[in-house]
Amino acid sequence: MATVAKWFYPVLVLALLWNLMGLFVFWTDATMTPEQVAAMPAAMQEVYNSRPLWSVLSTAAAVIGGTLGTVLLLLRLPLALPLLVLSLLGVVLQDVSFALQPAARALIDQTVVMLQGLVLLVALGLVYLTRLAGQRGWLKNR
Repeated sequence: MATVAKWFYPVLVLALLWNLMGLFVFWTDATMTPEQVAAMPAAMQEVYNSRPLWSVLSTAAAVIGGTLGTVLLLLRLPLALPLLVLSLLGVVLQDVSFALQPAARALIDQTVVMLQGLVLLVALGLVYLTRLAGQRGWLKNR
């Protein structure tokens, strides 16, 4: 097995923190009480209440797959790749959901576009990093 680059683990620790933040945001969103939803501005309530189930599930796949995939990549296990690909697919479907939902489109501004772009870049980067790790022999053969 080849020696792992010195930057590999620090990058993955940052990626894990990023994914844990996403997991926390998803958990907070998924466990909102009706009172918390009612306290939102009307436009946000409409977006929250009109989300299709597949959109919520794609977000779950993105954050859960990203978190577990990053942990497995930290452990240098090849199973990281399918989980990170699942995460990337979840991010893409989440973006499609935003584009298809008129109430969400009305609230999308430059900040949302930039943040979602960053989420997509991180997901792509993790898939790329996993493939690179496999090519360079950094992953354990099990």
